[in-house]
Amino acid sequence: MKKNVGLMNIDGVAVSSQTAPPSSEPVSFIPVKDSDDVAPPVTAWLNPLGIYDQSTTQWLQGKGASEQESKQPDSQVDRESALLKAKVEEFNRRVREHPRDVQLWMAFVAFQDEVMKSPGLYAIEEGEQEKRKRSLKLLLEKKLAILERAIESNPSCVDLKLAKLQLCTELWEPATLLREWQKLIFLHPNNTALWHKYLLFCQSQFSTFSISKIHSLYGKCLSTLSAVKDGSILSHPELPGTEEAMFALFLQQCHFLRQAGHSEKAVSLFQAMVDFTFFKPDSVKGLPTKGQVEFFEPFWDSGEPRAGEKGARGWRAWMHQQERGGWVVISPDDEEEEPEDDDQEIRDKTLPRWQIWLAAERSRDQRHWRPWRPDKTKKQTEEDCEDPERQVLFDDIGQSLIRLSSQDLQFRLIAAFLQFLGVPCGVSPPASCLYLAMDENSIFDNGLCDEKPLTFLNLSFSGVSCVGRMDQLGCRRWTRAHGREGEDFIRNVFHLVLPLFSGKERSQLCLSWLQYEIAKVIWCLHTKNKKRLKSQGKNCKKLAKNLLKEPENRNDFCLWKQYAHLEWLLGNMEDARKVFDTALSMAGSRELKDHELCELSLLYAELEVELLLDSRGAATARAVHILTRLTENGPCGPYAGQVLAVHILKARKAYEHALQDCLGEGCVSGPAPTNSLNCLTSLVKCFMLFQYLTVGIDAAVRIYEQVFAKLKGSGSPEGCGQDDSAGTQRLSSVLEAVTLMHTSLLRFHMKVSVYPLAPLREALSEALKLYPGNQVLWRSYVQIQNKSHSASKTRRFFDAVTRSAKPLEPWLFAIEAEKMRKRLVETVQRVDGREVHATIPETGLTHRIKALFENAMRSDSGSQCPLLWRMYLNFLVSLGNKERSKGVFYKALQNCPWAKVLYMDAVEYFPDEMQEILDLMTEKELRVRLPVEELELLLED
Repeated sequence: MKKNVGLMNIDGVAVSSQTAPPSSEPVSFIPVKDSDDVAPPVTAWLNPLGIYDQSTTQWLQGKGASEQESKQPDSQVDRESALLKAKVEEFNRRVREHPRDVQLWMAFVAFQDEVMKSPGLYAIEEGEQEKRKRSLKLLLEKKLAILERAIESNPSCVDLKLAKLQLCTELWEPATLLREWQKLIFLHPNNTALWHKYLLFCQSQFSTFSISKIHSLYGKCLSTLSAVKDGSILSHPELPGTEEAMFALFLQQCHFLRQAGHSEKAVSLFQAMVDFTFFKPDSVKGLPTKGQVEFFEPFWDSGEPRAGEKGARGWRAWMHQQERGGWVVISPDDEEEEPEDDDQEIRDKTLPRWQIWLAAERSRDQRHWRPWRPDKTKKQTEEDCEDPERQVLFDDIGQSLIRLSSQDLQFRLIAAFLQFLGVPCGVSPPASCLYLAMDENSIFDNGLCDEKPLTFLNLSFSGVSCVGRMDQLGCRRWTRAHGREGEDFIRNVFHLVLPLFSGKERSQLCLSWLQYEIAKVIWCLHTKNKKRLKSQGKNCKKLAKNLLKEPENRNDFCLWKQYAHLEWLLGNMEDARKVFDTALSMAGSRELKDHELCELSLLYAELEVELLLDSRGAATARAVHILTRLTENGPCGPYAGQVLAVHILKARKAYEHALQDCLGEGCVSGPAPTNSLNCLTSLVKCFMLFQYLTVGIDAAVRIYEQVFAKLKGSGSPEGCGQDDSAGTQRLSSVLEAVTLMHTSLLRFHMKVSVYPLAPLREALSEALKLYPGNQVLWRSYVQIQNKSHSASKTRRFFDAVTRSAKPLEPWLFAIEAEKMRKRLVETVQRVDGREVHATIPETGLTHRIKALFENAMRSDSGSQCPLLWRMYLNFLVSLGNKERSKGVFYKALQNCPWAKVLYMDAVEYFPDEMQEILDLMTEKELRVRLPVEELELLLED
């Protein structure tokens, strides 16, 4: 056989591969040409037939190819490598020239991810698992080397040191990491952002975690920052924003204790802070914080009633009385005390052990969240407490007491305390600890939002449970009151703090109290509990009247508005109209620029408009009458029939002029005051509703678009308030409120008439790009997208928002949207228990939801959000994959070991592991109110 044989013909005879002139004869083989640049193989003892090419022969001889031959690069890869090398060199040059540029160093570190994607540059090929692990280690080491160079050039830069520590989480042992953290905190005790990160790091280290360790660490953090603020630590000055950051850390500690089940300690912290902030004796005000805390201890240990307890008079009054020789003991009123019914904890002993334990544990959490104090009227002593954990000693709270000098923070302390107790105060935890505090999924629950798109009560609780609640996932949040003693506690807090405030702040507290009672009325309406509704409605009306009787509240339109709304909810429409008319007649000849008056008229008109949902007729005419009379200078009289066209025209002109004035004030003359922005918000909402009722939905949308275009321009950095970030934020909040009105109007219009979904979908999409943390907008978006049979648009939108937005809400609602779609598909596939073919072609929904969970967990806020882990665990359990679910439970504990609800969910999902889970809770010092030993004794009785 010849050495240049390329192929054989069909008869098996060897044929030559040499070129032949083209022939007209049909050929029975395909000629194969030899490559010109590759020399023909040489016949040798290794290659007797001459069939191996040169590189194979060399391999058989144990030789490598020559450098020239092996270098046959893919030109594209080569170009990319050259480009990356050039970029690396450029970075190296720039950091040499500007070693103080921290952002440049950070960019160089981030660029290493891009470098690592190119396999050629560091000679690591893509593919096998081992090589990938090796490349990850190499990447981390490369980043670490750059950061160390950066720190050498910027030894005082905390951000670089922090980046190094976060990078070393992957490389170092936990003990080494902890030591480095402690060194960093020692060097920078005045840096609040560093303390925040350090606390989160310690809080989520499962192996070294225990409640007492972290609780004392919070105390150390707050007392150190207090010393910095007082100037006691001379080496480190106070940094800007320290007081606000300390307040956020204090709230974070309270939520940490609540979630760990130590509600009594959390409530005591708030009680102590109320006295320490508002009832401080003048004689100690000049002392540093540490000195003030030492004087506070005798008051705390005195047995004197504290905030929320009956007869609380405060630290100052007690101090004055001590100087005079103590209180005169007055015999207590003989009140009939309802005994706590402990026997009701176990109603049915035939249930499985785990169900009995969960019900009893939840019941105790609910009833025993207040700190236990010996009742002197019953001659109790501290020894009479059955559960010593219910008593809170001064050592548990002393270190965490901080001074709040800012009036705004003092008010926010009270609002946060009330919100903690379950009273809607319209404040969320600070952004730094919001997702840590999120632990229940009522954020997806629309409540009355669907039934009443214009007038639903939005009690923004942000997915944070109130104290004493450890409910299953899916329980409604805005629903439940505390027991009798808990309600007394809240009432006592209001009576104590209301005299401390005046003006807007006092009005806000009264409004919160009334809204809390109205929320209970709404719950009774929702559950159709007529007996409870009657008593709750009566109590609520009594509170509203008592608040309105107070001289400073007589002209408070916010309270009048809530009282009228209450009457309306109770079905007393004529009474509600009288209340509205009375309040409006008191206003006299105020102009359209009165924010509260506009809001009062707006709610009145909206309630009338919503009657359209039940019956058409005079509802529109009444609403037009209210909004027209608002523009007239005279007092607002009761409804007397259809409004004349001429009055409607005059009213429209008045709205247009007022809107132009407000927009001019808000944007042309620099940063606008809060009051004029509030007026603008209310005015726009009233004008939009007026246009909707008199012209149509398109006219209302045009008003929105006009305002949006104007404010969007002024809210941008090029606009009026470029030096005032707070001003820009206020403009943004106006836009957000107006956007909510716009979407509510569209949703209402779709309920009463035929209207396409596209405008609402578009409005929500635009709004959510601007306000990715707004839960009300997300709820509406998910709800309307669930009606659509095409998921791709929704998915693209969620993908775009999650890439750019920092809040966690887009992830949470993306997961909820997919879960709703999954439920829909399953409903369609199972009709009457029989399997049928899906009419919606969907595949891989389960995998998609798992992927969303995994991606959401990658961010810091996601990995330490108890709600996200609860949802993930619940989802996996619903699929029936027990082993995978257990894995996720233990992974959740690695990130959120303090969250008691996670352990309680696990008892419910894996009842066989109950003993192991309770042992783990005890080991980590979480609050177990019903130990297994006590449960056994209760079951024996």
